Amino acid sequence: MQELKALVVDDESLARKGLRLRLDELEGVEVVRECSNGREALNAIVELQPDLVFLDIQMPGMSGFDVISKMQQEDMPLVIFVTAFDQYAIEAFDVHAVDYLLKPIDDDRLLDALERAREHKRQQGAVTDKQRLLELIISITGKSEASVAQMMKDHSGVRPFPDRLAIKDGSETTLVLTRDIDWVDAAGDYMCVHANDKTHIMRITIKELEQQLDPVSFQRVHRSTIVNLDRVTKVCSHMNGEFHLILVNGSSVKMSRSYKDKVKHFF
Repeated sequence: MQELKALVVDDESLARKGLRLRLDELEGVEVVRECSNGREALNAIVELQPDLVFLDIQMPGMSGFDVISKMQQEDMPLVIFVTAFDQYAIEAFDVHAVDYLLKPIDDDRLLDALERAREHKRQQGAVTDKQRLLELIISITGKSEASVAQMMKDHSGVRPFPDRLAIKDGSETTLVLTRDIDWVDAAGDYMCVHANDKTHIMRITIKELEQQLDPVSFQRVHRSTIVNLDRVTKVCSHMNGEFHLILVNGSSVKMSRSYKDKVKHFF
């Protein structure tokens, strides 16, 4: 059984201790710390890097949703919301929570939530394993990441990346062809997709969106920016070591120095 390092966050001490006792009785879960407020939770997530956080929603000072909004996306653990109120369910799944448990927690629902968390972790591990294989092939062959990714895709005979994104806006869904996307940048909890001189808003993390886009064409050039390399016409360097990518529509996108090596093969 896959081991999960868990954090329990609740402003009520009895609720924390009760959940911890139940988790301690289960195999495959280790509670690494209890936190009584959002600030403690954020510090513990950075320090301990848990796989899973059981997070109360209604806490004084900083709610569970506030905690989610202040997390670094790169360090985001799996989240199971725990609350006595059911009116937050839709909002909880909007921020990609693994599950939503109502107090008092039913034993079967707790087991279901843990299994769902393990499945999410297995999926994340599969993506990580693929990336490690990609890096190994790159080190052996000396080819670029995009070239190796294309080679692996051609060899598999399947196209794992969609040729369009479905972007919901209220009751409407817009289909945007990925080849028309110029660049994508993060704005808080949202991603701004720039295509055909329009900006579409998606409620998705940059990591999740990056996995939907073909790395042959789309590469991260900044912590919060993905660019379509097929739309780049010029690279301008600056004295401070940064670069700006000029796109076919005249837009300029900044590329961080730390990402220069990742895209150097394309220019």
